[in-house]
Formats: sequence, C-alpha cells, structure tokens
Amino acid sequence: MNNLLYWLSLSGWALCVAGLAWYMLTLANQITYVTLADGRRQARSLPILFRLLLPFTCNFDRVVRAPAFAASLRAASWQLIAAGYEGLLSAREFLALRLIIPLAAAPVLALLLFPLFGSSATLPWIMGVLLATVWPLSWLRRVRAAREKQIVRALPFVLDLLTLSVEAGMDFMGAIRRNCERRAMDPLNEELLRVIREVQIGTTRKMALHNLSERLHIRQVRVLCAALIQAEELGVGIGAILRIQSDQLRKDRFERAEKLAHEAPTKILFPLLLFIFPATIIVLLGPIVTNVIKDFL
Repeated sequence: MNNLLYWLSLSGWALCVAGLAWYMLTLANQITYVTLADGRRQARSLPILFRLLLPFTCNFDRVVRAPAFAASLRAASWQLIAAGYEGLLSAREFLALRLIIPLAAAPVLALLLFPLFGSSATLPWIMGVLLATVWPLSWLRRVRAAREKQIVRALPFVLDLLTLSVEAGMDFMGAIRRNCERRAMDPLNEELLRVIREVQIGTTRKMALHNLSERLHIRQVRVLCAALIQAEELGVGIGAILRIQSDQLRKDRFERAEKLAHEAPTKILFPLLLFIFPATIIVLLGPIVTNVIKDFL
C-alpha cells in the first residue's frame, strides 16, 4: 500500500512538472506584437519569466501605486518607451515584476541550494536573490541600448535620403513618409511613423520633433531635433540643416570607429595573455622540457 501511494504521488509530481514545462515552452513560442502608428505590427520578445509571472502583477498594483515608487515608475516608463515596449508592458507591470521575481526566486533557490550545501548555501542564496532583483532592470537597459544603437547606426543613411528628397522639392513630412514606405521597418522608422501620426492628428511639427527627442534620450537625435526646430523658427531651409547634420553624424561615426580601433589592442591583451601566450609557450618549450626530463632520468 505504501509503495502504491509513493508511486502515485511520484506520478502526480511528474505530471505537474511536465505540465509546467509544456506551459513554459508554449509561452516561449508565443510572439508578442506592438502596433505601430500606421497599423503595422512589429514583433517584440519578452523574457519567458516575464510572460510566466505577468498574470500576477495585478496583485501588486496597489503596492506600486504608492508615492514611494513614483520616481521608479517615471524612470521605468521612459525606459520602456525608449526600448519600444510601450503598449506591451506598462511601467506598473514592470515594477511589479521587479518585486515578484525575487519573491519567486527566493524559495526556489532555497529548495535547490540548502538541501545540497546546507548552511554554506546562505551566501549563494543571497547572491541569487540579489541577481533576481536587478535582472529585470538589466534586461530593460540592455534592450534599450540595443535599440538606441540601431537608431544611431541608421540615422546618417536616413538623413541622406531625407536631404535628397527635400532638395528635390519634397516637403519635410512627405520625405519622412516616403522614407518610411520605402525602407524596411526598423526602430528609427517606428519613431518617424509616430512623428507622422502626431502631425496628422493636429500636433505641430515642432512639438512632434520635441516629443521624439524626449522619447529617445539619444544625443544625436536631440541635436538633430533641436536643429530642425530652430530652423523652423528662424525660417532656414530644412535641406541645408539636414545636410549639415548628416555630415556631422558621419564624422562622429568615423571618430567613434577610430576610438574603438585604438581600444582594440588593450582589449585583446587579456585574452592574449590568458589563452594564446600559454599555448605558444607550451609549443615552443614543450619539446625542450621533454628532452631535459629524459636526459635527467
């Protein structure tokens, strides 16, 4: 009878683990989308742990509404917007996930570490909980930095196209619209589509450019938007401003490439000493050391 109960309980646990694994694989295969200003949808990838714990964030809504979390909510809001996750993950949900993940990780790590290592597992358990606390913010910063890098890389090419279109007689908003239609969708085109939509619903071009600058917090975009706003206020030709900004961006990119090239020898020094130099020493001195040992013996 005891053996029967043991095997039944073991089978129940196995079914629960299999069901949880199947559910997590289902979440991993799900694709989430963000709807753009022109109706097109762009795929976004939320971590599987976020999607697994997202239904529980509503239980922490009253907690994250507290005045103590107001600054964190504002910071998370603009970071989510800059990362392109606006409309898919709200600042309250993200802040609730930052509270849920360490609470969920603490008992799991305790069940895994303490039976194996006993009291010596206290320090690894604390480190694991701390990593679970900072991981959501680290993920958000990483995806935001990757999106900003794509925008900065595409900006000079897009400015060249806009400059040619404006100098050929097309108005600035028409040039932006034509660029978004002809080029493959990327983060920069997503933001330009939002500028077009804001102008279409009645926002002035100056305010739409200002909103673009505030959303992204990228130095190159801030300088470009400030120059375009100033040109509109002073009545200067947009084409000349676009050409100057394009040349400046290309110059900045060339200087950044030179800086990275100068940093390469320093960065390669550690792997050179750690991996290549010992192997070279072994290849060169190995036969000599072998012969000396043979002669000695």
